[in-house]
Amino acid sequence: MSNALQWNDYSSYIRRTFGERVQKISVNAGFTCPNRDGKISTDGCIYCTNKSFSPFYCNSDDSIAVQLQKGIDFFRPKYSAQKYLAYFQSYTNTYVPDRSEKPSLRPFDRLTSTSSACRRERSSGGGLDILRKKFDEALSVDGVIGLVVSTRPDCIDDEILRLFADYAASNYVEIEYGLESTKNSTLEFINRGHTYEQAVEAVDLTYKYGIMCGLHLIIGLPYETEDDFYAHAEKISHLPISTLKLHQMQVLRGTRLEKLYAENPSMLADMSLENYVRIVSNFIDILNPEIIVERLTSESPRDMLLYPDFGGRKNFEVVHIVDAYMKRNGMYQGRNYKG
Repeated sequence: MSNALQWNDYSSYIRRTFGERVQKISVNAGFTCPNRDGKISTDGCIYCTNKSFSPFYCNSDDSIAVQLQKGIDFFRPKYSAQKYLAYFQSYTNTYVPDRSEKPSLRPFDRLTSTSSACRRERSSGGGLDILRKKFDEALSVDGVIGLVVSTRPDCIDDEILRLFADYAASNYVEIEYGLESTKNSTLEFINRGHTYEQAVEAVDLTYKYGIMCGLHLIIGLPYETEDDFYAHAEKISHLPISTLKLHQMQVLRGTRLEKLYAENPSMLADMSLENYVRIVSNFIDILNPEIIVERLTSESPRDMLLYPDFGGRKNFEVVHIVDAYMKRNGMYQGRNYKG
């Protein structure tokens, strides 16, 4: 590898790209999700609670500009000279439903293509103008040089991608899709409300517009095995993505997964820190070396977390543990990539 770590890491990519420190600032733009408002479901994903990952300055009662400024004020004392990316993180940030229409439930097995309800909804009722206004506000904040937008693969289309392409002409732009798994049986069980094929279609369409694209993937979803985890790595290695965020399956209080896990703990693989380090190392070992690995773990408040217990270790600590494990075992990203 060309950097200190045994994989193509995000921090090195940022330094290469910008030549200076760049910090993501999360914002809550007040969006909802078609998996919560009734377009697909009203239950959401079985593991989801937005409280687990929202920084203190993310408050949808504040304007986007105010949230960004609060985030900048928080980070500035640590690093006085840096730029910022507005990270639209909470819920589905390309989904603007027409509130005049009554939501309609859509079973999972009918979601077979990206010509889904949330695509049509967003294009109606001035949805594109709403998105443009929010993104323009973010880019108007001093020091903000780009957008990172998290969304669902079934909530994107040509119209919205043309908007992003316009921004990308003069700003850094990346779209992150919540994939979570490449197995449709898993996606159905966790109530994602989209298929793997929809994710592939969204990634391909984003690539067609020349927009940087990333994926989120969860290691350890219910009833998945180690073979499944490595199959995920092989599949996504052949997609035109730029970045990947990994994190361990977490059981959090107040989610439907809490009850399911209490009833059947064996539904989840061994996610002890030692085993997770081994699995992630093997995953990286077979991953396309061109993919930038942005994150290895997720951090949730300890009072919310039921399983697994990493002893309160932060992502950067797990990074060092994984790096040491891979170096001891002669492993590096792409060593066993089947490209």
